[in-house]
Formats: sequence, structure tokens, C-alpha cells
Amino acid sequence: MAVHAHPDDESSKGAATMARYVAEGHDVRVVTCTGGEAGSVLNSAMDRPEVHANLTEVRREEMARAAKILGVSHRWLGFIDSGLPEGEPMPPLPEGSFAVVPIEEPTEALVAEIREFRPHVVVTYDENGGYPHPDHIRCHEISVAAFEAAADPERFPDAGEPWQPLKLYYSHGFSRAKITTFHEGLLARGLDSPYGEWLGRWDPDKADVMERVTTRVECADYFEYRDDALKAHATQIDPNSRWFAVPLEMQREVWPTEEYELVQSFVDSTLPEDDLFAGIDRKAHS
Repeated sequence: MAVHAHPDDESSKGAATMARYVAEGHDVRVVTCTGGEAGSVLNSAMDRPEVHANLTEVRREEMARAAKILGVSHRWLGFIDSGLPEGEPMPPLPEGSFAVVPIEEPTEALVAEIREFRPHVVVTYDENGGYPHPDHIRCHEISVAAFEAAADPERFPDAGEPWQPLKLYYSHGFSRAKITTFHEGLLARGLDSPYGEWLGRWDPDKADVMERVTTRVECADYFEYRDDALKAHATQIDPNSRWFAVPLEMQREVWPTEEYELVQSFVDSTLPEDDLFAGIDRKAHS
């Protein structure tokens, strides 16, 4: 089970891993905490009045297409997008939005999803949310809380029969090491790189998230599914953006994995891992 803040997050974070596990016969579910109602239209081709007027429904349709491409089942947790506050001082988040409702509410909703689906593995964001959007940070908070509460019969007794997921991971996407590898690979092939300015702004004293990675899942054969799922979120993803600047053949050669950090486990596995299910006897725990 992968828990995400908004529709499109599932396609930009760990999508090729999910497509691989689906192809190998595993059940994979994405839980999306909000409807992405506060998102901007980031693709000029979709910047049309009828899209803005029906953005909630458009984003639901995009999510359905992406889930079909990846082969995953999908659930909406049902909370309202908090938006990304901007300004000085920061304005308050909208009343009733995901990041400000009492944390027990979305935690119980996610516990119910875990108890129904009964995943062995749960994947979410780290304590920084991957990036510091309030909904991403809240997604992290409720994922950790629900992972810990799902097996406790005294917690949320109306949310289904207790179930203990066996492993909790944080997904880690764009590390400095990965961007540097892409940048150098493009230049070495005589191609333009969109990453030079990005790398130039990177604080050299800040630790690279790759230092936290415990698990690298090889999924190069599924990068095309990831890209197709991303493009399904047409309001959010410009097909001419730097998301797609690196040719797939080069990606498969220089960086064929997606990265994760194992943060809780009830099974024994040897680190580093190459499989989110390492150490799990899936038949014994089904």
C-alpha cells in the first residue's frame, strides 16, 4: 500500500516499483489522502476555463487513468487539499482542510483502509513530506500513526479487524546523487541538461537523502508505465517538462532503481535490500 497526499504523487514517487510488483502478481493499492482540489493547472495545454471550472472531477478522472496504467487499485481517503500557502507572513490553511483537521480523523480513515486491504508493506513520505507541503507532512504523520495503530484492537475499534503490516518505508525520489548522475550523463552524450541550475542551488553542506536509503528496487523495465501514468495527470504534468528530459534508455543504464528507506520492520532482512518484500514469507502472512 502506497499512501500519497494528492493525485499525481503516486506517479512521481515509486510508480515503476508499483508497476513491477503488479506485473509480478502482487496486489498494490494507492490511497490518496486529498482530491488535489487546490492544485494549479501546470500544463498550458490544459489551462482552459472548463478545466478550472471542473478541476475536482478532472483530477479524479486523471487519477483513474493513472491507476489503470499502473495496474493498481485505488482509494480516496476523502480529505480536502490544504493548498501550498505562499506569502509573508504565511496565510492560515483553509478551515477543514487535510493538514488542519484533528489528526485522529485521517488516521482512523487510513487504519480502516489498512485493515481492509491488509498490506504487508506500507510506503509513505519521510518527516519532511518529500518536500514541505503541509499535506505531504500530514500524510507522513498519519501513515506512521496508522501503521502503529492498525494492529491494536483498542485503537479505532470501529475501523475493522486489526492487522499488522510488516514493513514501513519512506520513498526517496530526487536525490543529489541521482540528479548529478542524470546531469553528467546528458552532458556526456552531448545532450542539453536542465539540471545545472538546480544543482548549483543545492546546499553543499546539506546531507544527501541517498545517505538514508536502505533499499533500491530495480524497476527499469517499468519506467515507461511511470511516465505514462504521469502524463495521465495532464493538468499537473507538462509532457515537455524536465520530468521527461532524460531519455529512458539512459535512465535504464545509469539509474535503473527507485529508492526507499526502511523505517520499521517486524521481519528480518539484510540491509541494503533490493526488494520491499525482503524477509517476508508472503504465504505465511496472507
